[in-house]
Amino acid sequence: MLTKFETKSNRVKGLSFHSKRPWILASLHSGVIQLWDYRMGTLIDRFDEHDGPVRGVHFHKSQPLFVSGGDDYKIKVWNYKLHRCLFTLLGHLDYIRTVQFHHEYPWIVSASDDQTIRIWNWQSRTCISVLTGHNHYVMCASFHPKEDLVVSASLDQTVRVWDIGALRKKTVSPADDILRLSQMNTDLFGGVDAVVKYVLEGHDRGVNWAAFHPTLPLIVSGADDRQVKLWRMNDTKAWEVDTLRGHMNNVSCVMFHAKQDIIVSNSEDKSIRVWDATKRTGVQTFRREHDRFWILASHPEMNLLAAGHDSGMIVFKLERERPAFAVSGDSLFYAKDRFLRFYEFSTQRDVQVIPIRRPGSTSLNQGPRTLSYSPTENAVLICSDVEGGSYELYVVPRDSIGRGDSLQEAKRGLGGSAIFIARNRFAVLDKANNQVLVKNLKNEIVKKSGLPVAADAIFYAGTGNILFRSEDRVVIFDLQQRTILGELQTPFVKYFVWSSDMESVALLSKHTIIITDKKLMHQCTLHETIRVKSGAWDENGVFIYTTLNHIKYCLPNGDGGIIRTLDVPIYITKVSGNTIFCLDRDGKNRAIVVDATEYIFKLSLFRKRFDHVMSMIRNSQLCGQAMIAYLQQKGFPEVALHFVKDEKTRFNLALESGNIQIAVASAKEIDEKDHWYRLGLEALRQGNAGIVEYAYQRTKNFERLSFLYLITGNMDKLTKMLKIAEVKNDVMGQFHNALYLGDIKERVKILENAGHIPLAYITAAVHGLEDVAERLSDKLGENVPALPEGKKPSLLIPPAPILCGGDWPLLRVMRGMFEGGLDNAGRGAAEEDEEAADGDWGEELDMVDVDGVQNGDIAEVLEDGEVGDENEEEGGWDLEDLELPPEAETPRASVSARSAVFVAPTPGMPLSQIWIQRSSLAAEHAAAGNFDTAMRLLNRQVGIKNFAPLKSMFLDLHTGSHTYLRAFASAPVIALAVERGWNESASPNVRSPPSLVFDFSTLEEKLKAGYKVTTTGKFTEALRLFLSILHTIPFIVVDSRREVDEVKELISIVKEYVLGLQMELKRRELKDDPVRQQELAAYFTHCNLQLPHLRLALMNAMTVCYKAKNLTTAANFARRLLETNPSSESQSKTAKQVLKAAEANMNDAIQLNYDFRNPFVVCGATYVPIYRGQKDVSCPYCTSRFVPDQEGQICSVCDLAVIGADASGLLCSPSQIR
Repeated sequence: MLTKFETKSNRVKGLSFHSKRPWILASLHSGVIQLWDYRMGTLIDRFDEHDGPVRGVHFHKSQPLFVSGGDDYKIKVWNYKLHRCLFTLLGHLDYIRTVQFHHEYPWIVSASDDQTIRIWNWQSRTCISVLTGHNHYVMCASFHPKEDLVVSASLDQTVRVWDIGALRKKTVSPADDILRLSQMNTDLFGGVDAVVKYVLEGHDRGVNWAAFHPTLPLIVSGADDRQVKLWRMNDTKAWEVDTLRGHMNNVSCVMFHAKQDIIVSNSEDKSIRVWDATKRTGVQTFRREHDRFWILASHPEMNLLAAGHDSGMIVFKLERERPAFAVSGDSLFYAKDRFLRFYEFSTQRDVQVIPIRRPGSTSLNQGPRTLSYSPTENAVLICSDVEGGSYELYVVPRDSIGRGDSLQEAKRGLGGSAIFIARNRFAVLDKANNQVLVKNLKNEIVKKSGLPVAADAIFYAGTGNILFRSEDRVVIFDLQQRTILGELQTPFVKYFVWSSDMESVALLSKHTIIITDKKLMHQCTLHETIRVKSGAWDENGVFIYTTLNHIKYCLPNGDGGIIRTLDVPIYITKVSGNTIFCLDRDGKNRAIVVDATEYIFKLSLFRKRFDHVMSMIRNSQLCGQAMIAYLQQKGFPEVALHFVKDEKTRFNLALESGNIQIAVASAKEIDEKDHWYRLGLEALRQGNAGIVEYAYQRTKNFERLSFLYLITGNMDKLTKMLKIAEVKNDVMGQFHNALYLGDIKERVKILENAGHIPLAYITAAVHGLEDVAERLSDKLGENVPALPEGKKPSLLIPPAPILCGGDWPLLRVMRGMFEGGLDNAGRGAAEEDEEAADGDWGEELDMVDVDGVQNGDIAEVLEDGEVGDENEEEGGWDLEDLELPPEAETPRASVSARSAVFVAPTPGMPLSQIWIQRSSLAAEHAAAGNFDTAMRLLNRQVGIKNFAPLKSMFLDLHTGSHTYLRAFASAPVIALAVERGWNESASPNVRSPPSLVFDFSTLEEKLKAGYKVTTTGKFTEALRLFLSILHTIPFIVVDSRREVDEVKELISIVKEYVLGLQMELKRRELKDDPVRQQELAAYFTHCNLQLPHLRLALMNAMTVCYKAKNLTTAANFARRLLETNPSSESQSKTAKQVLKAAEANMNDAIQLNYDFRNPFVVCGATYVPIYRGQKDVSCPYCTSRFVPDQEGQICSVCDLAVIGADASGLLCSPSQIR
């Protein structure tokens, strides 16, 4: 059984497949009807108007209807498109067991516990016949698929066949009087429209189900006597043919399979059984652990079955439908109907080759599973699941192809799978010993080769190589050398498809396609929601594949798309140009012609074959939102531009591709303020001052216009802007323009007119306009403001622009592939290297009509898209030569020139962004200036939450990985990223990671300095040094795994010193607490210190305890000190004296919280011992240990991380990520 779909729900009592869509209805014991898409595995809808269990449900063959019958005595007809019940048929007096639509007439048949069967007309919504005769519950009733018969099964132990021919005749030609008479009869006697044709008696208990054969005069029934009975009928009588025994409990449902000669039954014994209808023997049994089966349904068109049980339902197939085939050049060998067949793609000749002998099948799925072909020897290997996996080898005589009569004995053998690996050698997988047996055409073993990984199947991978598959990976294995050539971790792979040049292979899983090269190096992955079925490579290196309902493509870069939809699944055998050759599930060869334009276009773009792209744009209908979005996403907005008619989309694409002309034309059509503003921004970015000016004029954006004239040094236009502001009575505009012009008198005049006389006076006085200042002081009288003494005023005039006149110089770039070549026909070819005219700030501003600022000539030039003759009459652009030195003459593609030589280069990705994309190292993110992600990484890796101590490190990293250049005074500073390990021979396309200011060697220097000051007793300085090491380590990047271990070791060394020094400094603060002093001195000796420092700590603790009369504890420290063999004579002498004094009086004056016999670590926050076996929490960064109630606090040792936080571990080397 091949399970395709499974649901979990209440007990399923009724099932029905939709004839066309991948839908199934399930009616539940809870009263709900569910509509499922079994292909996608999703619940589409639920209908819950029935009160109580719904036992029967059925889809209409052609209308968007289904019918249901329940324990509320109601039959409901639903429209699934409208998601509602259309009407209810009332008449039954007890539970309704089954309902079914007639395949042709507008009838519904229903069976009920009221011992009747009713036939209803769903169009007139009336009951047209009542079939009475059963004397117990009627468990099911169904129409014959072709004849005017109904079969019913009842708990009265009988199966009845009813003839409804009279009812059909009456429906086809209803005469009024007959109708009236029959209506009376129906009311009185139950009607004569339907008569009992046969009563089938033979079951010993109540019969639960009976069903007709789709074509033969057979009936099958299942009953509570645990038997399935087969009945035959002719025109006059019906009789029992055979009984199928095997079920252990009541048989709940039974049916004939539509496509195969088998009977399927299910039962309350929790099993589904498959029986051979001709031999009448059991073929296979499928069991469930806990669920009794209640209902079966078969798909009207496809080879699908469904079964409902106590906790849901399953949709399943009994056998695989994929034909076994092998393609070799222009020919295809495939297995169909117990024959090996041959198909030639070029001539479409399809012939029978030899019969394949199949043993009498005792179970399902015994047909050929795979087929392998050796063209030189004309030999075929066919693998199947017979005897748990076996193969048959046929050598086909060349002259017998087409005759199909030569019967030959196959060479057989056992093996999981078998494939040809050379001209006359084939490999067989021996699963039991996990080895591959290489055999010759005489079926003799030539060689055995053990496999390095447990494999469950082998596949072809080039001469002498095999691909083998295990649960989670695939491996290419060289049988000669016995070495692994490549491996890849994948979901469970079902099929492998090699390209014709054997350079690429597609790995097909249930829902995934992985494309790799011949060494299994991953190239791209595609995920599908619907099952992947087959695939083949076309001659362009595009992988064409099928799912259950689509033919799709996958480009080498991982882009995919749909070529066309399918009605039924197919299996692709070969792709040749626009033709896809395939086998369908019936084993028929089909050739499907498809439109390959879309994927060839995308492939040409990917391979930068722009000549193909051009011709396809001109000659094919590729337009569509999806294609435009694709071109935009792939960075070809200039190509997308030629597909688009909508002006707003054209405008956006033109801006994106830097095509100012088209953007201007679109902006004119749209004529909205926002679009002019965006056009101005883009033109400014390109340094196209003429267009910027035009855009600002169109939106009457006088402030921006003034600033534009300022930065481009156009004083004439600025003067005019001043006059415009005056006419508009815009005081601020006047003042700004006067400020930009450096016109002091004008500024004084504006301030005076605005009533700001003190400001006007100061301006005049400071700038030396004494006569004006005098006049204003007279006006002010005594309120003359005082000027600050001793200050030297300076003139406020804007700096002169560096480049005046004309647009920015542009790079000379070769004509773009899509520039000009795609222009509208009729424009005339421009010269390849056209010189652009150098204009002088456009048309004069019209001073009279201020609100409608005109720039007529610019508009005309832009619409025209070409520069007029240079000798035209003056007006518009005053053209003049700038007398530039020859080497500085830079051709400029101005707005008014056709863009013959310039394509705006697309801005590259900043190096800092490349660093971030490639790295999971916090230091590299900080160097790139992306502090936010660096903090997130540190938080995730080592639980750091307190970033305050690291602020200076972040800033140092960022500034240290960049260098800064000044071009000239008024230009911004240019920041350049500094890469690690850069040299002149490096490729400009390969970017290295950032250069970092911190490295491991400086930390080692710092560590030595820390040791030194610790020895000299400068504990505060030592603590500062060790803490700075701890704070720098997160930003260290090393190369090798060995160095990673050294970094981790450094953390643990420094952590011990920080903890010890913190305790020692704390001890020195406690003058009046001798007990705590002794404890802290004692704990200090348990930090993992260098030997000289440990001796000093022991000496210190011994002294403190001795002075406090704690002689036993002091003796312990003395003993430990002597064990270190101190080099200092004074240390060993003092220790011996303490030991001697302690031996005379072995006791402690004060009890300390210190047990040196019991191993412990010191809590980094409370400085108390945590003995072995006690619970503790640790810092995810420095690994210091703490008592449990410190969890969630900031670690007091490193002052960075949160105690007890989840963290993945510090990443400090790219080698950890690979």
